Amino acid sequence: MIDFFRSTRREFMKSGALAAAGAGLMLPHDGNAGADALDPSTLVPFVDPLPVPRVMKPAGIRPDPEQTGRQIPYYRMRMHEVRQKVHRDLPPTRMWSFEDSFPGPTIEVKSGEGAIVEWANELPLRHFLPIDHTLHGAERSLPEVRSVIHLHGGRTPAASDGYPEEWVVPGKSQRCFYPAKQDAALLFYHDHTMGINRLNIYAGMLGLFIVRDAQEAALHLPSGKYEVPLLIADRLLGKDGQLVYPVSEHPDRPWVPEVFGNAILVNGKLLPYLDVEPRRYRLRVMNGSNGRFYRLSFENKHEMHVIGNDQGLLSAPVAVKRVPLAPAERIDLVVDFAAMAGTHVKLVSDSFDIMDFRVAAKGSEDTSVLPAVLRAPLRLDPATAVRTRRLTLDERMDDIQRSMGMLLNNTPWHAPITEKATLGTTEIWEMVNLTDDSHPIHLHLVRLQILDRRRFDQFEYQAKGTLRFTGPAQQPEAHEAGWKDTVGSDPGMVTRIVVPFEGYAGRYVWHCHILEHEDNEMMRPYEVLPALHS
Repeated sequence: MIDFFRSTRREFMKSGALAAAGAGLMLPHDGNAGADALDPSTLVPFVDPLPVPRVMKPAGIRPDPEQTGRQIPYYRMRMHEVRQKVHRDLPPTRMWSFEDSFPGPTIEVKSGEGAIVEWANELPLRHFLPIDHTLHGAERSLPEVRSVIHLHGGRTPAASDGYPEEWVVPGKSQRCFYPAKQDAALLFYHDHTMGINRLNIYAGMLGLFIVRDAQEAALHLPSGKYEVPLLIADRLLGKDGQLVYPVSEHPDRPWVPEVFGNAILVNGKLLPYLDVEPRRYRLRVMNGSNGRFYRLSFENKHEMHVIGNDQGLLSAPVAVKRVPLAPAERIDLVVDFAAMAGTHVKLVSDSFDIMDFRVAAKGSEDTSVLPAVLRAPLRLDPATAVRTRRLTLDERMDDIQRSMGMLLNNTPWHAPITEKATLGTTEIWEMVNLTDDSHPIHLHLVRLQILDRRRFDQFEYQAKGTLRFTGPAQQPEAHEAGWKDTVGSDPGMVTRIVVPFEGYAGRYVWHCHILEHEDNEMMRPYEVLPALHS
């Protein structure tokens, strides 16, 4: 089972109350963050109803860019500064988000129909969080405020994927085509700007994107008001309710290796409640934190059924009492509240309260179904892979043993592309984790399956370059055995994934989804070559 913080550097933050004490982290003294960190235990819990992000309505229709002759939905999504109350007893918090709230509005599309989205940058000209200009892509010569939006989990043409260096400045727009030629799934959109991605997302620049299809609709799962999205994201708040982003002890190098908040927000609220009926609900859960891992359960250990994860439905429901969730992972749960009629139950992560469910004594008739079979089983045969790549996850240290950032395959971002796959082929990627952290690794464009994880001798590998296993191969947990796009690679383990390269040729990226790592070189471009490429 996953360790809650997955990192030796996280140990001093286990109380969850302060991410600014110890390990060289400091609060910025710029007048924007407030003098001290908030103690959430001083707030009355569960006084705010859970907000549900509104579903964005199309602004019109446009011709299908794939020249099918069809007209498809067109959306215009504004990025701008908002003020949002995260708790009844706190003043509004300054955030950057989409349209009028954090998270931004949810976009829903039909599989195979797709949509065009214009992402309009209407942000201020100055950033309100501390930029580290020593990071690649965040140099002082560049505009402080930039944006480029990536649809995480989308099978998207390269020109619309949100390549980190293809940003736009305030007053400009980015137009993207999302064909949605993929199974029903919960995806999400977020900023992906080189060097400041962690700051833009921390400020609030993310929202949900749902693909729906007829196969899923035919299952009669809980729907409508009984299908509830839960975007969980921690933030560090000052006593004045404002966002605080911690910095290092070096004024010229403010980057820190991880950030953890004292306030765990659900759909933008701190410790909200949700009134539910004594019946089945579908909870679409996403981890929108920069670096925090969760282990979600109900306080009373009530059983949940996992029906899907990153890239859609599992083949059958998996009964669990606790489920782990790394940054950027999604989990699809069906929860039956019938046995708790007239009571309430908290959703927790270890010792942290997340939110409260207030179960009514009576409710409407439950016509939803939890099918025994959700979709036909599909496990990729590793023998179909045309190539196996061995790729290391590495960490650099400076002369005072302060982390200087992470690397993929010991290669910086700007080095020539070394991973080139051919469209229509399948590869196995072996990720050899040489660091002390667990890294949630995300590949753009593709979906993947986990083959296994296996412990190895790190010292021998680093000294001799030989891979000697020290334990048996561990199969993926039942809840992660379906299609994924983000996979946890644990320290001292080799994590093997099988990846079919489907969809589009072009240049994409793969990276760690701990955002502080991603912004400091733990990201690499890769290329999908056309099928006829020799």
